[in-house]
Amino acid sequence: MARIAGVNIPTNKRVLIALQYIHGIGQKNAKDIMEKVHIPEDRRVSQLTDQEVLQIREVIDRDYMVEGDLRREVAVNIKRLMDLGCYRGLRHRKGLPVRGQRTHTNARTRKGPAKAIAGKKKTA
Repeated sequence: MARIAGVNIPTNKRVLIALQYIHGIGQKNAKDIMEKVHIPEDRRVSQLTDQEVLQIREVIDRDYMVEGDLRREVAVNIKRLMDLGCYRGLRHRKGLPVRGQRTHTNARTRKGPAKAIAGKKKTA
C-alpha cells in the first residue's frame, strides 16, 4: 500500500482514482500529476515502482497544498470571516448556508435536524 501525503491510497485502484483519496487533489490535479511523472492512465497503484511513488510524492509536496495544510488554511479563512463579522462570517457563526441558498425550507444539512415548535400543530 502506497502512502502519499500522509494518506494510504488503495492498492487495487487505478492511480488516477487513487490519488483523489488525498484531500485537495481532484480529477484534474490527479491527471496533471500523472502527466508530470509520465505514468500511463491505465496503470494501477500495485504496479507502480518505488521510484514512481517517490516522484509522485515529490510533485505533490512541491506543487500542491494538500491534507493538513489545506484544511488548516480553509479553517483560518473561515475564522477570519467570523472575526471580521462580515455577512459570510455571521452565516458561518450561526450555522446557516453561506452561499445564498434558501432557508425557509431545506437547508437541513447546515441547520441540523428540525426542532419541534410548541403549539404549532393545527387542531381539526
